Amino acid sequence: MKKIVLLSLCTSAVLMAGGYKIPEASLNAVALGAANVAHSTGADAAYYNPANMIFMKDENIVESDLMYIGLSKIKYEGYTASTGTLYNNIESKKEDFIVPSLHYVSPDIDGARFGLSIVSPAGLSKRWNNQPALSSAQEFTLTTVEINPSIALPIGDKVAIAVGIRAIYSEGIVKAYYPGGVVSQDMEGDSIDFGYNLALSYKPSKELSFGLTYRSKVDLKMEGDADLFHYSYVNPKRNYSTAVEIPVPALLNLAVAYTFPTNTTVEFVFEKNYWSAYSTLDFNYSDPYAEAVFGRASSKNWKDTSVYRFGITQELDKLTLMGGIVLDETPIPDESLGFELPDSDSLSVSFGARYQMTEKINVGLAALYSMRDDRRTNDNNLNGEFKDSNVLIISAGLEYRF
Repeated sequence: MKKIVLLSLCTSAVLMAGGYKIPEASLNAVALGAANVAHSTGADAAYYNPANMIFMKDENIVESDLMYIGLSKIKYEGYTASTGTLYNNIESKKEDFIVPSLHYVSPDIDGARFGLSIVSPAGLSKRWNNQPALSSAQEFTLTTVEINPSIALPIGDKVAIAVGIRAIYSEGIVKAYYPGGVVSQDMEGDSIDFGYNLALSYKPSKELSFGLTYRSKVDLKMEGDADLFHYSYVNPKRNYSTAVEIPVPALLNLAVAYTFPTNTTVEFVFEKNYWSAYSTLDFNYSDPYAEAVFGRASSKNWKDTSVYRFGITQELDKLTLMGGIVLDETPIPDESLGFELPDSDSLSVSFGARYQMTEKINVGLAALYSMRDDRRTNDNNLNGEFKDSNVLIISAGLEYRF
């Protein structure tokens, strides 16, 4: 039976970036810390700036990537206000994922270029072993797949624009367990929702490139059933119809890249995430009892955030070297912080390389390590510190041109 899952998306994340987004969707993006918006010459331009497809060599380009994501155990030490109990170094489970992606850019077709990307734009898995975390985050797991076709058109010799459609499929699990089994939640479900993306590329000279991209907000409108239990209901029927709506926020990228005579390209990306669209989480139940017990709205009041991405690419004969640095903010205020998503500001470093095996085929390997700040909280019934929430990403890819 399909069941509601959006609590997992609303309150937890893979902790790879502020909120619940996954910005790394290709080998180059991992190697450069996603600083590949103004200067993107591979198949992943279809996702990061499809307008750049106009300026690429007239050929088919396809790339397949496989990404490993490893989440360290998150530790918590502190008190809960409701019990006054000291919890000493409880920790979440370690999480490991394999995430594939695919990108394609067409040759010139009557002046236009077409692109297609299949990626995972968001994801999570957060599981805790001990109370009090089990009461709100026994398990939160989310898997998403985005299919993003796009078309690019030239405007003169130096400017190109592009437009695309975002189709996001999501499915997941959310579980919470209170001591003694007096209250429990067990939810599963899926959804398909739509948005759009826009892109602009401006190349005033061979060396200088500007990029502007916008990905629209996507409202996830989930409906399904939830298996709920509460001790105050003598004859619970367990399964309840429910609905919830939350945003995947809009995203704006402004980028500039410059290529030196040494074939060294540096790029800076300023990214704005409009997380303030996520102000309230409100599950609605058709059953009056379920609505009264489980349907209370909770304030989130997330804030818009800024991300700063720096990337450098060095092209040699058959080898291309890449590196990046990312400074990322968390959108979550203290009053919304909890075991479901103990998010914090982060610093990420990345590196990678590609090797041209033949005229048509190149392969690559990249890694990114994200170091998240320890974060103290004295709100939301918690008085303590979350720490050691780091992330390792390793990506391998193959690109084919024909």
